[in-house]
Amino acid sequence: MIDLYTWQTPNGEKPVLMLEECGLDYRLHMVDISAGEQKTPEFLAINPNGKIPALVETTAVRTDAVFESGATLVYLAEKTGRFLPPSGPERYETLAWTFFQAGGTGPMLGQWYHFEKSAPEKLPYAIERYRKESLRLLGVLDERLKDREWIAGAYSIADMMNFGWVRTGLSALKTEGAADLSNLFAWTERVGSRPAVKAAIEKLDQAKRAKTG
Repeated sequence: MIDLYTWQTPNGEKPVLMLEECGLDYRLHMVDISAGEQKTPEFLAINPNGKIPALVETTAVRTDAVFESGATLVYLAEKTGRFLPPSGPERYETLAWTFFQAGGTGPMLGQWYHFEKSAPEKLPYAIERYRKESLRLLGVLDERLKDREWIAGAYSIADMMNFGWVRTGLSALKTEGAADLSNLFAWTERVGSRPAVKAAIEKLDQAKRAKTG
């Protein structure tokens, strides 16, 4: 059985999308990061870094614990043989765009949001630096999608990995220049219209409401 520990964030939704796309049975455990539940000893035993998401799969012969959103998607792809080519150039292209998100849009948008919305002191240099880099990265994806339906060949973990952060970035930076990224907007519509994606987002909505009351 697969136990997924997560929360409703762009990172936290990635493995839920993959689990729903693959039709796998799993138990969803909501880890309220606003209440610090990711820092409890129980969760740190699964992910020493104290971040969601994390996945534990227990079988008759072994238990696998996997953390970091990109790693969970690769694990599930290799388990099922879906959404990640098994070898060759197509595999590496998919992995490249998967980890483009892990090292790019996620960290940059997260830093922009922190300095723009949450920092106790407004630091114009930091705000502008992360705003520009976030828009640049979104622009790279927009250019990538100008003549293709999905980010890397067929629909893959690269699309699932990028979806939440792109959707967040397009909304948050809409008046900062993101409104012009028409290819990216069209792609988010394609991803968001998939039945499994709709089911994943609704499942997270319901689980968060049940958790927080």
